[in-house]
Amino acid sequence: MLQIGDEVYFSAVFLLVLFGTRSAIGASAVTASIYVFIVMFRFPQVPADQASQVLRPTGLASAGVPVVAHRAGGHDAPENTIAAIREASRNGATGVELDLGFTADGEAVLMHDETVDRTTNGTGAVGALRLAELRTLDATGKHRLGEKFKGERVPTLQEAVEECINHQLTIFFDVKDQPDKMRQADPGVVTALTHRPWSLSRYGDGTPRSLSAWTNYWLGVLDVLLDWAHHHLLWNLCGVSAILMQKDFISLSPLPSSIPLYRDYVQYWAERGVEVVGWTINTAVDKQYYQDVLKISYITDSLREDCEPHY
Repeated sequence: MLQIGDEVYFSAVFLLVLFGTRSAIGASAVTASIYVFIVMFRFPQVPADQASQVLRPTGLASAGVPVVAHRAGGHDAPENTIAAIREASRNGATGVELDLGFTADGEAVLMHDETVDRTTNGTGAVGALRLAELRTLDATGKHRLGEKFKGERVPTLQEAVEECINHQLTIFFDVKDQPDKMRQADPGVVTALTHRPWSLSRYGDGTPRSLSAWTNYWLGVLDVLLDWAHHHLLWNLCGVSAILMQKDFISLSPLPSSIPLYRDYVQYWAERGVEVVGWTINTAVDKQYYQDVLKISYITDSLREDCEPHY
């Protein structure tokens, strides 16, 4: 099924192919093939009332918008730990964002990096360690509150889920490897896309990824294509219920150049049945803006104080 505004983009594809091939039949065939591919292989969106149970849970605090603790609140406690989940609940979070990793013996654990070096007192790849070996590590790593939480262990997925249920927290799982398998395993899972424009050519702080101007130019071209794909293709193909957008690209105006004709970024996605969630919102001023002006969910590293964001 075509979504609002999609006829414009299919028309653009038709005209581009027509210009390149000078064949109306060829242009029609390519455009029709793309449309049929999307219709046949796309995952349908989860029903809105089901998605809202995750994205807009009832019983919110006075702020009125859902607040999700990034890596379970990695500024307030060691990230991706049971202690962080408990702190997030205590500080008023409605949900937590957790990262999944897998041990050498196939156990799902909470871990953001591919290695344990940054967040524990150990070294090596997560996938090269067995669960029993991982359990011997101190998960406080070099955390600023390491002494307070000393001895915290890397939790398994099951332990984390049980803790979240105990505190009535919704869970945003960051699945970095083959995320489409989530919908294949269970079409009822509420899913989202995470996006930061210019992520291929620039780091989170804006500095170029390459010293070569030529390389950065082509990475920039790929960034434009990736941005277009997120806003016009991938969300529809994957049937997502939300898009997690880096905060610097969310405002009432202006919009990214790839989505003209829409005054409001949040409205743009609302017309497609998709919620916008901002990340990472780490200052009181930004949080107030999300609560009072945008009125949308946000992800934060700290529910206690201002801090620098993780990208």
